[in-house]
Amino acid sequence: MNRLYHMPLSPFCRKVRLVLAEKRIEVELVEERYWERDADFMRRNPAGKVPVLRMDGRTMAESQAICEFLDEVYPEPKLLPGGPVERCEARRLVCWFDDKFHHEVTSKLLYERVNKKVTKSGYPDSRNVKAGAAAIKFHIDYMGWLLDQRRWLAGDVMTLADFAAAAHLSCLDYISDVDWNRNAAVKDWYAKIKSRPAFRNILADQVPGFPPPRHYANLDF
Repeated sequence: MNRLYHMPLSPFCRKVRLVLAEKRIEVELVEERYWERDADFMRRNPAGKVPVLRMDGRTMAESQAICEFLDEVYPEPKLLPGGPVERCEARRLVCWFDDKFHHEVTSKLLYERVNKKVTKSGYPDSRNVKAGAAAIKFHIDYMGWLLDQRRWLAGDVMTLADFAAAAHLSCLDYISDVDWNRNAAVKDWYAKIKSRPAFRNILADQVPGFPPPRHYANLDF
């Protein structure tokens, strides 16, 4: 049985889960308290991070490496475009969300509000929360600008870039930190992507002590 070591509110784990579900690959989800640095888990990934995927006798780490492996080995549906220009743009936007958005928004909001409590590593820093709340406005505006020109974030077809963005935004939506009224195009895009069957398990996530808002699992908001 394929096994994914993950945390429910990790955007990197959610990105891998979305790819697995979109490609209809069955996987057992195992929640991993990675901050406890369990010896068995550290042997699976010495970096001490999730996600880690155990598949066909292989152990793989790092979300982008896992996603690209899956897209090559299980090419239907294809999530990285065939053309070099289109593939470059999809990868650029994956990096945008997993690097820039993560640093400026996810780490400032989700990690301060939730991860510090879960890992018992301190209290939220109000300066970081304020910075994240300001930064997300820029990112939503940028997404809206992209979607004014394209059907999906990286072009006319859905790609891994959409899953990367949706993974981060879904985590933030779980804690009511996304203003969906800021941009209609972004709201429509998210409604479209979270209506996909691949999103069902994501919307069913429950984190003890952090109940999601009513609209979280509502496909029509």
